[in-house]
Amino acid sequence: MAAGEATPFHILMADDDPDDCLLFREAITASGLPHRLHTVPDGEALLDYLDSLFQDNGQSAFRPDLILLDLNMPRKDGRETLRLLKRDQRLQRIPIVVLTTSIAETDISLAYETGASSYISKPATFQGWIELAVALSGYWFQLVELPPWR
Repeated sequence: MAAGEATPFHILMADDDPDDCLLFREAITASGLPHRLHTVPDGEALLDYLDSLFQDNGQSAFRPDLILLDLNMPRKDGRETLRLLKRDQRLQRIPIVVLTTSIAETDISLAYETGASSYISKPATFQGWIELAVALSGYWFQLVELPPWR
């Protein structure tokens, strides 16, 4: 299936670095992928956003098919946010990809032990962001069968 023929999916990215959010958004566009990206600046905002889906039956927000989660954020970091997401029965089926700068073995192990679906180090170049967008799309939205959670 060509990128232009792909079904649009919703990606929710929690990252306090606006440049990384912009790079990923531009990589999606440059790749010709139809996916929609929504960003929040930290784990607390992510949890608030997801909670709002159940407050108004999701009328004002899109339901994410995939969450990209940075580990090092203010207010509520990705480690604690991941724990809380995986404890919430309403949300635990959403795949969560940790996307961070850390390559520490302790962070990698903790992420998987806490329920992360994947762990990826952030790319260093725009081409790397494009490759990441294409790889995530191909794997999560074409190859994998996602469970319903809605």
